[in-house]
Amino acid sequence: MSANVRSRYAEIAAFTTKDGSEIRELMHPSAHSVERQSLAEATLAPGERTALHRHHSTEELYHILAGSGRMTLAERELDVHAGDTICIAPGTAHCIANTGAEPLRLLCCCSPAYRDDDTELLEVSRKSPPEA
Repeated sequence: MSANVRSRYAEIAAFTTKDGSEIRELMHPSAHSVERQSLAEATLAPGERTALHRHHSTEELYHILAGSGRMTLAERELDVHAGDTICIAPGTAHCIANTGAEPLRLLCCCSPAYRDDDTELLEVSRKSPPEA
């Protein structure tokens, strides 16, 4: 087991994931002592959304830290706000859009830990569709 049991936010570089969100891996088996899960913070600017995607083996929890958005889970859509937590079952097509005027920040907990090769993109667009 790695002795790296703590991460420091200020030392973690952000990067863009396969679904288009900007994330910081707060805990991941590739860098920390955690073995079966990962925790990341994702940020979406106003008007952005992640690409519709699914994970074949990963169960995810999204916990909204700040902002508001619209979560798509298969055929279901939910308005989400700071304090909400959403469970995404393996194999469920999903995306999240920032519908507010401030950055949408959320924690993403994945079990097993996030892997790009477990992510199947179902579209490529990152921008929310125009209002009707």
